[in-house]
Amino acid sequence: MTTNDKINARKQRWTAFLDNTGPRFTRLIHFDESGAPPRLFHRANRRELLEHTKREYAKMLGQLEWLDDDRVPCPNGRNVFTGTEIFAEAMGCRTHCAEDKMPFALPLVRTASEAAGLKTPDWSMTPLHDLLADAVALRAELGGEIHGALKLPDIQTPMDIAALVWDKNEFFPAMIEEPEAVKDLARKAKDLLFGFLDEWFRLFGPGHVAHFPDYYMPRGVTVSEDEIGSVGTGMFYEFFLPELVEMSERYGGLGMHCCADSKRHWDGFKEIPNLRLLNLAPRCFKVEEAYAFFAGHTAQFHGYHVGLAPDSDLSRLPQGARAVIEGNAATRDDAMRLAEKIAGLCGE
Repeated sequence: MTTNDKINARKQRWTAFLDNTGPRFTRLIHFDESGAPPRLFHRANRRELLEHTKREYAKMLGQLEWLDDDRVPCPNGRNVFTGTEIFAEAMGCRTHCAEDKMPFALPLVRTASEAAGLKTPDWSMTPLHDLLADAVALRAELGGEIHGALKLPDIQTPMDIAALVWDKNEFFPAMIEEPEAVKDLARKAKDLLFGFLDEWFRLFGPGHVAHFPDYYMPRGVTVSEDEIGSVGTGMFYEFFLPELVEMSERYGGLGMHCCADSKRHWDGFKEIPNLRLLNLAPRCFKVEEAYAFFAGHTAQFHGYHVGLAPDSDLSRLPQGARAVIEGNAATRDDAMRLAEKIAGLCGE
């Protein structure tokens, strides 16, 4: 099989897994042959970042030859130094960048009148343009073709972007006292976000690897939704659910990461059309509860927290539950043994 054949087979497996027309499990093994600690790169160091991503991508392509899991190689797969700040920054927020930590946005407004004074920026006149231009340059340096898929930047929902722009000490009270001002700011964030995403998918197509965790999404959009941990169900239905529904309908599906306490919103999650995968952080619930609640509804990848490990008893999963199984390996031999063990666990 050629490199493209192998990658296309993995993409097809992810597609069938997410569509619930194929395997019940997919498999990811985390292994870095260099053994070097992860590095983070500021966006200002573009040349260094570009060379690093090319080297990492070459490693991923090399692993196709001997590591039997479902990873889809992505050239911007690790250590790209962007985080939650990118859309808030585009709306005018200053960002704080530490040497060894992800950057974050500093709030820009504190009152409804200040929020009302903000204009929706043209994404192409903000640093988002440079972010997209870097992705185009990366593709060009790889010969104009990407075997695999690009990783989507850290996509926050419009309401989460608004919560970064508006000082949170005032933002959450405003949801009660001046709800229309909050919704108006989120609408501006949505217009910015959709403009960027429309251009990203126009240039690179619908298939991508999620920013976190790193699963392949053949169509739709992958997002982080974290502010719902601070609100009750009524506010979730009023402020958050409508935009999640709109995003899923606009882009053909939704994959969602949530590291907040979300259990009270699970019924609402089921109202999102074409919810393709959930990644939840078990804080005030047991992960088994999530597998049971969403069995038969959506695929689940609760990895990087307490996800399904290679020694899990899959027979205990509820009928209809679909999940990603992952493991960490220190050496190439360990990785190959782990791949074989997981394949047996999945009955393959």
